[in-house]
Amino acid sequence: MKDYTKRYDWGIRPERTERPKLRLPGKRSGGGFKKYIGTILLGCFLAGTVSVIGLFAWAVKDFPDPNKLNERQVAQTTTIYDRTGKVALYQIHGDQKRTIVEMNQIADYVKQATISAEDRNFYTHSGIDFKGMLRGAFKSVASGGSSLQSGSTITQQFIKKAVLSDDQTVTRKIKEIILAIELERRYTKDEILKLYLNEIPYGNLSFGIEAASQSYLGKAAKDLTLPEAALLASIPNAPTRYSPYGNHTDQLLARQHYVIEGMVTQGYITRAQADEAEKVDVLKEVKPKREAILAPHFVFYIKDLLAEQFGDQAVEQGGLKVITTLDAAKQVLAEKAINDNIGTIKKFNANNAAMAAIDPKTGDVLTMVGSADYFNNDINGQFNAILGSLQPGSSIKPIVYAAAFEKGYTEKTVVEDLKTEFGTGSQSYSPTNYDGKDHGFVTLKEALAGSLNVPAVKVLYLTGLDAFQDFAKRLGYTTFNDKSRFGLSLVLGGAEVKPIEHIAAYGAFAQEGVIHQTRALLKVTDATGKVLFDAGDAGPGKKVYDPEVARQIIDIISDNSARAYIFGEHNFLTLADRPVAAKTGTTNDFKDAWTVGFTPSLVTGVWVGNSNGSFMKKGADGSQVAAPIWNQFMRTALAGTPVEQFTPPQPVVTGKSVLDGNKNAQVVLNIDRVSGKLATQYTPPEYVEQRGYGVPHSILFFVNKDDPRGPVPEHPEQDPQFANWEAPVAAWAVGKTFENSTPPTETDDVHVPANFPTVSFVSPSEGATIPERTFHPQVAAFANRGVAKVEYLIDDDSIGSAVFAPFDAAMTIPNRFGKGFHKLTARAYDDVGNRSDTSINVNITADPGPLGITWKSPWTNQTVSGNQFPFNVAFSVDDVKSVKALRVYATPEGGQSQDLIGTVDAPPLPSMSFTWKDKPPSGRYDINVEVQLTTGDTRKESTSVYIQ
Repeated sequence: MKDYTKRYDWGIRPERTERPKLRLPGKRSGGGFKKYIGTILLGCFLAGTVSVIGLFAWAVKDFPDPNKLNERQVAQTTTIYDRTGKVALYQIHGDQKRTIVEMNQIADYVKQATISAEDRNFYTHSGIDFKGMLRGAFKSVASGGSSLQSGSTITQQFIKKAVLSDDQTVTRKIKEIILAIELERRYTKDEILKLYLNEIPYGNLSFGIEAASQSYLGKAAKDLTLPEAALLASIPNAPTRYSPYGNHTDQLLARQHYVIEGMVTQGYITRAQADEAEKVDVLKEVKPKREAILAPHFVFYIKDLLAEQFGDQAVEQGGLKVITTLDAAKQVLAEKAINDNIGTIKKFNANNAAMAAIDPKTGDVLTMVGSADYFNNDINGQFNAILGSLQPGSSIKPIVYAAAFEKGYTEKTVVEDLKTEFGTGSQSYSPTNYDGKDHGFVTLKEALAGSLNVPAVKVLYLTGLDAFQDFAKRLGYTTFNDKSRFGLSLVLGGAEVKPIEHIAAYGAFAQEGVIHQTRALLKVTDATGKVLFDAGDAGPGKKVYDPEVARQIIDIISDNSARAYIFGEHNFLTLADRPVAAKTGTTNDFKDAWTVGFTPSLVTGVWVGNSNGSFMKKGADGSQVAAPIWNQFMRTALAGTPVEQFTPPQPVVTGKSVLDGNKNAQVVLNIDRVSGKLATQYTPPEYVEQRGYGVPHSILFFVNKDDPRGPVPEHPEQDPQFANWEAPVAAWAVGKTFENSTPPTETDDVHVPANFPTVSFVSPSEGATIPERTFHPQVAAFANRGVAKVEYLIDDDSIGSAVFAPFDAAMTIPNRFGKGFHKLTARAYDDVGNRSDTSINVNITADPGPLGITWKSPWTNQTVSGNQFPFNVAFSVDDVKSVKALRVYATPEGGQSQDLIGTVDAPPLPSMSFTWKDKPPSGRYDINVEVQLTTGDTRKESTSVYIQ
């Protein structure tokens, strides 16, 4: 009988019974080698065993006493500050809320929902779900690393959250796995689930299900209903992102439904129970979050950004110091503007408003008010509308027009504001204007200023949907990416935008085609002072389109007289003390109302509507409900700041009449406006005007929409919209008599060489020296129609004119003309613009003259009190074209120190204004203007002021 009690020691084999192999000559026996390999394998196995035992011992050596698992390290306060680092907006502190409860004090729905949400194999694994870990790894790889999936069990999550940390390190993961196995060895499944439910963080400083239930819903965990349990079980996966008080409640609800569906799959509840639970809006039952908090919507926006970058645990317990971009003073003004106008909003059956302001020079978010009242659940106050998706109405039109201008259209381009069908059959689309009227032929400036809908749709068609969406993408819009979803109604605000992106896009207008990436974080340090993030300088920004595109848009939406025919002269889109550009927007049936506007340093957007998306009263357009809020904020936020000017656009002449402002014409001729005859090469450009003759046509008759400045199309009827656009024009022309129906055939006989003046210098003579900046040139001039004036130019740049013979008025040579030889020209004109030139060379030896500063504030020896600071320093420079750079500073009497007030390069306008921000010590000061001229010379002028 075989002896089953016999055991073999490691490395000792039973006796060999098979026949030994033949040993070949010159070869060693294989038996010794096999014995050698066996020894190696034995050694490796022993070493591996020792290593595993050692690793296990190392991992569990610090395992906490099971009776002390509820003891936690005190979390450190994370503080969120405004941009100065002095105003604390919110403190995320370590006064954690935790109440330990037994399993019989926790509703079964909570246990079931938790398992469904976090670990559906909880009762079958031994602490580690290797299949889940592999599945999570594959998902991470499949997402390119953008969605990390850990596959952690409830046991592992408890170890990570309550015992270890969220650190993404191999060491921590090894400890987590070993400790999870050890925990499963020491405790039953229900005991582990109890530990988890009493320890896991649920956000809002709540640790454990009882604290979370009381904090969010004001009830005990044992009383939680199915939908409530599923909602709370959804939070621990990402407490910041899934916070009921945060900006992602839609994602929280989606996860809640995922949990409920999992409970059906697990067999915990029936399909009918799930359907009923998914109908319940638990968020309405969540208690308002009232804490010591400033700018709450902005704070939770910041919390989201921090959680994405540093993790929930660092945000909740890491003792971070966070410097944001928020301007606390402007935030107060923004909240006040909404609160002061809430009565007007309610009169139009609206209950909510939101606002954000951005510094377009840096992209810094200066204010953010996500709703009219963060703590008002009746308006879903916790939802941040600035980060949501809303229809922009006509406030999207400037973006569309800008894309058109980039393509080659101009603000003088003529389109037809006549009722037009776009498309055919079931796809037909026929927009109407806000005032219900047709305005005939209008320029794009008139159309955009008056926010006319029909021309706007035509502009989008001429631009092309693809071209517009590519243009919008450059500006940072993320909601127009799916081009198949949108049609021509997009220009009327039919496609949603994210308000924060929409406001930032207007910032590109303010900065003449340059956009800065929106930012809200400036600096983050940890509890030890280590810098975790530093935004640094905003940099020069990204140029997204030509400055002239922005200047044309600004020229339109800053011109109050241009929009007066629709909005009236008196509206909320202007500021009394400075130029400002603004555009309103209203969606169909008055669902959303907007105003977005800016100066070169501040862009602000305001939205008004209802939280549930219901319609406001008829007439609740952006100019009535949003513009008053916008106006109050801009007026108060900009008070006492320097007045900034917009740069006017350069005149655009394309040579194509329909792009250059000519209305109602088929045949366009250049006409001399003096004689009324055909212009010639002798007709001065300023006396040439284009006049149309014949029956009018739509713009598609004159331009190829994809090459507007190219040749006139030979077959315009091939454009798919041509027939639709021509029909209303033909109907409109019936019965009308058009001026200039018969074109002239004779040429201009006024502007002819025989009428050109003659002119010659009397003094100075060729090569003469001019030793002073002021001199008296004199000419002899004659013309058949009489000499109207003589203009003097240096290097083809006008310096002045004289209107009486012998045309010898005193001329001052601007400082931009340095020492040396220059061309001096005399140009004689008659009364209809006929002209002739004569030129000589002169040698200027005079030094640059004074700047010609006229002080507006302060006046000489003015006394200024401390309460007048910040103080406005304002003046004008006569010869601004000669200024390359200018700086303004103050110096104390008898002192050398300089208090810089402001600088500017190549100022475009003579009038300038700077803010002297901080009051200096009392005494007499010189306010100095120091200028670097274009010639390289420098000049300085001063005035005095007394500071009390």
